Amino acid sequence: MRTAEIIRNTNETKINLSLNLDGTGKYSIDSGCGFLNHMLDLFSKHSRIDLTVTCNGDTEVDFHHTAEDIGIALGEAIKEAAGNKAGIKRYGHIILPMDEALILAAVDFGGRAYLNFNAEIPSPKVGEFDTELVEEFFAAFSRSAGLNLHIKKLDGKNSHHIIEGIFKAVARSLAMALEIDEKLCGEIPSTKGVI
Repeated sequence: MRTAEIIRNTNETKINLSLNLDGTGKYSIDSGCGFLNHMLDLFSKHSRIDLTVTCNGDTEVDFHHTAEDIGIALGEAIKEAAGNKAGIKRYGHIILPMDEALILAAVDFGGRAYLNFNAEIPSPKVGEFDTELVEEFFAAFSRSAGLNLHIKKLDGKNSHHIIEGIFKAVARSLAMALEIDEKLCGEIPSTKGVI
């Protein structure tokens, strides 16, 4: 089973996160931020990764540490659960519509961390959530997972729709990249022999 559990305790956040890469998209999320809960629910459902997250963070300051540290923990858990990445497809991509928003996401689970985030979000906040934290979340996530992630907004005006489209598109791309390809017969998808 491709599963992992991460316990991450700092002076800013206390996080318990567990996941199953071969799940059905079941989730139980309590991040302390309603909007981030909603985005992680979507992430789980559309990636088919079973995900449980509890976070007690310094939300009296803002949601920065909560978003960043959950991104770190999620990336660490996916990296651990994927193991040596034998047999995975490695690459995933999608152009995903979300009402008027259109989002491109592409993933290479090749061991090199990189984020290209090209998605202007019109509003500074959605509810109490600072929209600049979307990039912070995915920067932390891509670094700790060791993956190459491109996110590009092709169209969109509504900040909620844009962010929702981003989380769904990344989830679908990850699901594709982490899927086991039977044709690989358990091989590492790299000429290096390791990822």
